[in-house]
Amino acid sequence: MQYKTLGNTGLKVSVLGFGASPLGNEFRQTTEEEGKRAVDLAIDRGINYFDTSPFYGRTLSEERLGKFLEGQRDKVIVATKCGRYDSHTFDFSRERTMLSIDESLRRLRTDHVDVLQAHDIEFRDMNQVIDETIPAMLKIKESGKARFIGVTSLQLKVMVRAAQAHPIDTVLTYCRYNLMITDMDELLTPAAKEKGLGLINASPLHMRILTEAGAPDWHPAPESVKRAGGKVVAICREAGADPADVALRFCIGHPDVATTLVGMSRPDHVENNIRGIETPVDPELLRKIAEAVEPVKNTSWASGRLENCDYDYAEA
Repeated sequence: MQYKTLGNTGLKVSVLGFGASPLGNEFRQTTEEEGKRAVDLAIDRGINYFDTSPFYGRTLSEERLGKFLEGQRDKVIVATKCGRYDSHTFDFSRERTMLSIDESLRRLRTDHVDVLQAHDIEFRDMNQVIDETIPAMLKIKESGKARFIGVTSLQLKVMVRAAQAHPIDTVLTYCRYNLMITDMDELLTPAAKEKGLGLINASPLHMRILTEAGAPDWHPAPESVKRAGGKVVAICREAGADPADVALRFCIGHPDVATTLVGMSRPDHVENNIRGIETPVDPELLRKIAEAVEPVKNTSWASGRLENCDYDYAEA
């Protein structure tokens, strides 16, 4: 396993991060036994960054991760979130933020988290995030309940705004840097480098578009993006390559991303993802993929409040 430093935090994180949302049964039923084996195997194989949230499984992910990490908490870096608690339940108030960390610590069975992040900040008034949420998180950092703080969002400009307003430590985005899209580098990456922020990338498979199974029914991407993703999968298949391996290896190669998060809940997920980051990718294959993606390159979608979106989706 390779490791990188998470911005200016000094934390050495594995380039492959354990996304713990599947431990909360977000996509399929996961038993405690297979979840525990996945976490143990990940640690054995050198994965040390574990990302969860109260939102994942409506606290189940945190509860399970805390249980699975008992006796080995000192081997890992734990990141959780605050502000989002259900599909349409957000509360970025100062009071809820202060309460949220205590709830998370109880579920995670620890006295501190390494990273606390405001979750999907594009869904609420950014003035509240800047005036209430992050100042509360800074107080939490002062108390020692969180070593570092950050923000997460699909939308990039709101994270840059947050970083300009307060001394945060990390930024996390998803579906903004992978084989289908690289516009993270147009706005967020330069800001992260300038301010020394730990840059975290998630959803290297573009929320399952870049898999043999293809996009799930709920996927918010335009149909044109899903069709292009299908072409990428076919190109990989023709080349004898697993599209998931190619997609993950592409993301791991980003020089400024400290860790790339992939959802895992079974031992085979861990093994497959480690294989993916170790698989060399043929430049000619990447050229063919880029050609297939070009008509829809950097196409994203709306999330949260329209005023917080990076692009004008008013007519979409």
